[in-house]
Amino acid sequence: MSEQKKQTRLWPVLSVSVIILAAVVIWRATIFKPAPQTQTEHQHQHSPFESFAESTGDVNQPKVSLNDVIKTARTWGPAYTYWYGKMAPDFTLTDIDGKQHKLSDYRGKNVMLIFWATWCPPCLIEIPHLISLRNIIDKDKLAMLAISNENPALVKQFVANKKINYTVLSDRGTMPLPYNQIRGIPCSFFINPEGKIKLATEGALSLGEIRAILQAE
Repeated sequence: MSEQKKQTRLWPVLSVSVIILAAVVIWRATIFKPAPQTQTEHQHQHSPFESFAESTGDVNQPKVSLNDVIKTARTWGPAYTYWYGKMAPDFTLTDIDGKQHKLSDYRGKNVMLIFWATWCPPCLIEIPHLISLRNIIDKDKLAMLAISNENPALVKQFVANKKINYTVLSDRGTMPLPYNQIRGIPCSFFINPEGKIKLATEGALSLGEIRAILQAE
């Protein structure tokens, strides 16, 4: 058989092989194609309470259920539940400017304690929300005390770079229970005007969620 005839007979075989191979590739691509990532894999889902971010600085607006706020949490959860309703243990810490702050001195107003660190990614996500919170709620209605156990000089530089506008304290290992049990950050304690722990959270909070917690019953 001549070489030309051999090549002529091979073309149909090659064509069929190519078609079969292409079909297999398309089938595998369809079957094993990665599922498209949802928005929750890329972005923080909006909480049903995000509308609270637009409310005024008055934390005594119509109340919501604290249980409802907790049930809708996506990036955080309740923590240290056995302390709810108990008096928040007192402490005295120094801020990054050298001024002392005693927790009991803030009795009569809501207090939010934020345990955080400069190296903590969820803490960095939360910081803009805390800055906005400080901008919309007066200090005479809400005290915001952010507590870090890092080098005060490092924290002070970080605060300046991020333009943090709330009080930042330094803890060098002197905190009482339950604060010295914290293992996950950011961790926040919400303390009511009577000085009792209303809620503790672990994980990043949004502005709307913080406002909802402050207003919740």
